[in-house]
Amino acid sequence: MKIVNKYVIVFSIALSACVPARLLDENKAKLADCQTESVDAKKGRQDAESKLADLKEQSVKDQKALEGLKRDTAITGSNYRNLTQKYDKLDVLNNQLMDRLNKMLAMGEKDNAKLSGDLQMTQEQLLKKQDELKLLEAQLIIQKKQLDDTAALLKTREDRVNELEGILKQKDQAAADLKKKLQDALFNFENKGLTITQKNGKIYVSMDESLLFASGKTDVQPKGIDALKNVAKVLEQNPDINIMVEGHTDDVPMKGAGEIKDNWDLSVMRATSVTKIMLNSAKIDGKRITSAGRGDNFPLDPAKTPEARKKNRRTEIILTPKLDELLKVLGDNQ
Repeated sequence: MKIVNKYVIVFSIALSACVPARLLDENKAKLADCQTESVDAKKGRQDAESKLADLKEQSVKDQKALEGLKRDTAITGSNYRNLTQKYDKLDVLNNQLMDRLNKMLAMGEKDNAKLSGDLQMTQEQLLKKQDELKLLEAQLIIQKKQLDDTAALLKTREDRVNELEGILKQKDQAAADLKKKLQDALFNFENKGLTITQKNGKIYVSMDESLLFASGKTDVQPKGIDALKNVAKVLEQNPDINIMVEGHTDDVPMKGAGEIKDNWDLSVMRATSVTKIMLNSAKIDGKRITSAGRGDNFPLDPAKTPEARKKNRRTEIILTPKLDELLKVLGDNQ
């Protein structure tokens, strides 16, 4: 579990003057490990989001390529039909010339001298037309092969796009199903400091400060604990969902002199408190969940009013279906 436990940090600092140097070094080493794990967790989440964005961009590119292939196929088909028409016309002309030749051969010796010249010209025309027919036949064979190759490539592209779209639909459906389960489980809390929304394939469970915490505190209140337990039970039954817990504050600077020095401390400690309650309330693999403090950097409402600041003091549980299957499909098609 990638969590920076601020209580350990503060406690280590407070005892640094009265514990042996060895224990102080151990606590510092643990602190460094926690910070490294927190950075890795954030990087992992960012990588996953970046991969999802790349996947959507690749899907758009594939769709454009598919449309291009369809246009190329239409053009190739048109060329193929034109060549076929020309071939048919030349074949008719060839038959007409053959008929003419046969008629001239049937004429008497009286016109042989004149017919000789006509015959030679007709034979030359026939040879020329036969050469043109052979050239057209070769072109038709090439065009037919190009058409077949284009059709095969188009089918492959269509199958790949359909597969990707199917997986994305499954992901969106999984998110929608999860949202419905959460709404059923949290029915008594919705519009009472808790909202559930679906956006960009993710589910956002947003809890106001008033539902979870007293002002400036990090201990979750009883009514907030009940809501978090319900969330945890749903997530226990859906193991293919990644969990991000984010703490957010308003833009009023903290002036505390104790454990909480600023809004960063407050947001991180609140996210950690929420995470621990969910882990202790259900069987959730710690590898699925990440805690993070956002401070006042991502306000819902940037206004400097009491109402806006109240909206911004919140904790968000962001739920994302795993993308393993989609990434595997993309890897197989590279």
